[in-house]
Amino acid sequence: MQRRRLGASGLVVSDICMGTMTFGGQCDEPLSHEICDRAWDAGIDFFDAAEIYPVPPKEELVGVTEQIVGRWMKTKSRDSVVIATKVTGPGHGWFTPPVREGKTCLDRRQIVAACEASLKRLGTDYIDLYQTHWPDHGMPYEEVLGVLTELRDAGKVRVIGCSNETSWGLMKSLWAADLCGADRYQTVQNNFSLINRRCESELAQVCRREQVSLLPYSPLGGGVLTGKYQQGRPEGARFSAYLLNGNERQKKMAQRFVNPRTLETTARLDEIAQSVGISLTALAVAWSRQHDFVASTIIGATTVAQLDESLEARDLVLDQETLDRIDELDVEIPNPMTEDGLRRL
Repeated sequence: MQRRRLGASGLVVSDICMGTMTFGGQCDEPLSHEICDRAWDAGIDFFDAAEIYPVPPKEELVGVTEQIVGRWMKTKSRDSVVIATKVTGPGHGWFTPPVREGKTCLDRRQIVAACEASLKRLGTDYIDLYQTHWPDHGMPYEEVLGVLTELRDAGKVRVIGCSNETSWGLMKSLWAADLCGADRYQTVQNNFSLINRRCESELAQVCRREQVSLLPYSPLGGGVLTGKYQQGRPEGARFSAYLLNGNERQKKMAQRFVNPRTLETTARLDEIAQSVGISLTALAVAWSRQHDFVASTIIGATTVAQLDESLEARDLVLDQETLDRIDELDVEIPNPMTEDGLRRL
């Protein structure tokens, strides 16, 4: 497992990160711990959570993922594990989260309260990477960054980052941090995959020039890039459930991921993967890892077998001919996901 630095910080992590949003939902605690153990044995030391996990967020389950991860951490030396989690973004926009009565925001009171609650659930006295789950572009970045800097000064947070952020928002935050002497975001965690390559344009430029690391989530396109949706809606799959019984937001999300263009792209990518003797899953994860502005690619799993499929990419390097074929497909079918949701921020 290769290791890379998070931004310009002192944190160096495995270049594959174990995402935990299924823990406490699709995965019970014993299975979640089994997945963590398998990831650990494979060399993964970086684990990503959020206060509102598991997904889909439900009031009765908020915080369960952090509790499960916290109990697993007790089996390891704390200094050996790099833990990331997130404070919920504002609840007055595209999504009303089931925490703090849905009236979430990124002010001092809520950030501090969320951090303290996460520390308690995780059973630790510090969080390695603390991230805003999504931004509030109507609020001064100086205030948000000021509170996060105070948490770092207090030793409760080591490094700060953001998630689901636009190129403008990331650049604005860096400008504000430099202007007011606050900590900079060292990472940005956004959706990035072979069916959503938008990060390669403006956001990549910001990351390279400003020493910010991208932490891609959904490198398998929410499971689409495993090929499991090619023959319809597989039972038990997240987007199958969203399309069948989800609310309006969930159905729209599923339709962005599962549509004729993404399915055609997936079929063509599978042909490329087969021609070089690897799985489609391995192709997708390896492709994500090979970007110079990516520090660690976040993978998820609901079974150990699924995790093992992703781990096939840990030492895999795609040759230039394969990368060129992938780029040619991107020209033929650009932006298979009609949008990635950031336009609503």
